[in-house]
Amino acid sequence: MTWSEMQPLLTQGTYDTLYMVLWSTLVTVLGGLPVGILLVLTDKGGLLQNRPLNKALGVVVNIGRSLPFIILLIALIPVTTAVVGTFIGPTAMIVPLAIGAIPFFARLVETAVREVDHGLVEAVESMGGGVPTIVGKVLLPQALPSLVAAVTTTLITLVGYSAMAGAVGGEGLGSKAVTYGFQRFETGFMLATVAILIALVTVIQLIGDGAVRLLARRGRTA
Repeated sequence: MTWSEMQPLLTQGTYDTLYMVLWSTLVTVLGGLPVGILLVLTDKGGLLQNRPLNKALGVVVNIGRSLPFIILLIALIPVTTAVVGTFIGPTAMIVPLAIGAIPFFARLVETAVREVDHGLVEAVESMGGGVPTIVGKVLLPQALPSLVAAVTTTLITLVGYSAMAGAVGGEGLGSKAVTYGFQRFETGFMLATVAILIALVTVIQLIGDGAVRLLARRGRTA
C-alpha cells in the first residue's frame, strides 16, 4: 500500500478517533465529576455523610472499573442501539466509551478532592458556607490542577479504548489498523496507525502537563 493510498484512510481514522475521544471525554467529565465529589461528601466525616449511599456508589463504581472494556463494549450493544439507533460508527461508540470511563474518572476525582486541605473546608463552613459554596469555592478550585491531570489521564485512556472499539465497528484508527493493517498484512499501515496513536497520546500528555503546571503556579501566587 502506497502513502497516497494510506493517507486518506489514516486521516479519516484520526478524525474518527478524535471525534469519539473528545465527545466521550465531555460526557465522562459531566457524569464522573459529580459522582466523584459525591463519593467524598457522603463518606464518613463528609459534609453529606451517608454511608449507605456512599457504599452503594462505591460498589457501582468498582463494578464499572473492574470490567474489561472489550467485554463492556459488547455487553452494551443493546444499550448503545437503544440510545443512538445503531452500535456501529464513531457516534455510537461514544456511549460505551463514556460509560466505561465514568467510573475510572470518578475515582480520580475522588482522589483529587480528598487532597484539598480540610482546614479550608472547615473555615468556609464556620462562616456559614453551605455545601454548594464549599464545593464551588473551595473543593473544585483547590483541586483544579489534580482534576486537569485526571482529565488528561482519562483522555489517554479513552484513546486506548477507542482503538479497541474498532473491533466492533467503531471506526477510528483501531478499525483501520484491523481492516487494512492486520487483515491485509500491511505492516507499513499498521506501523503508521501506531505512530499516530503515540503522537496523539504524547500531544495530550504535553498539553495536560502544561496546563497542570500553569494552574499550580497560579495557585501558589494567588
